[in-house]
Amino acid sequence: FFAKPLPEDRVGIQDFVLLDAHNSETAFLDNLKKRFTEDLIYTYIGTLLISVNPYKELDIYTKKQMDLYMGVNFFELPPHIYALADNVYHTMLSEANNNFILISGESGAGKTEASKKILQYYAVSCPSSTLMDTVRDRMLMSNPVLEAFGNAKTMKNDNSSRFGKYMDIQFDCQGDAVGGHILSYLLEKSRVVHQNHGERNFHIFYQLVEGGEEDLLRHLGLEKDTKRYSYLVQV
Repeated sequence: FFAKPLPEDRVGIQDFVLLDAHNSETAFLDNLKKRFTEDLIYTYIGTLLISVNPYKELDIYTKKQMDLYMGVNFFELPPHIYALADNVYHTMLSEANNNFILISGESGAGKTEASKKILQYYAVSCPSSTLMDTVRDRMLMSNPVLEAFGNAKTMKNDNSSRFGKYMDIQFDCQGDAVGGHILSYLLEKSRVVHQNHGERNFHIFYQLVEGGEEDLLRHLGLEKDTKRYSYLVQV
């Protein structure tokens, strides 16, 4: 499936542990730059995964890619978030213990998208059942709702999460998903009444005013024009 490997001087090292100058920040950044230039946004540091937001669509999240990474040794294929998700899943099963994936980074780094890719991978790779399908659908369909109420446009990101999110997926001893819950915290409530220059309020307010049905807007005493509301047009 993968093409012939490109020369190292062009695409860099796919695991920073193997970098000769592993203590050099310059060498570290140069390696990231080489890989990013070739649309290789994932790089390992041992079992850690570094992801650089490409700010464009990449054809690396297909069903074929998911199948490729299922049950494969972590380092056997090029770095990918599917490899990380698969490794955590099988480690959980083999050790019969809780495992977690911590996604961190500054605003606009791609944390929300990374969590979506992991959920999508588990939705395809985990054993399928009626209960699993229900859990999968609820977890995936909750994302647009959470983003509507908790995301907003900022200077760095048009869909920036303004809250923290802890997602818990529960599996039985066979590896079937049997439940889950999402806990949100540290919501940036002050954004409701004040936004910095060039930023916006939470998505839900614009969606309500611009997309709400006439009967609903009339019931709430709202008009279909965001410019009439100072909280939505602050400059």
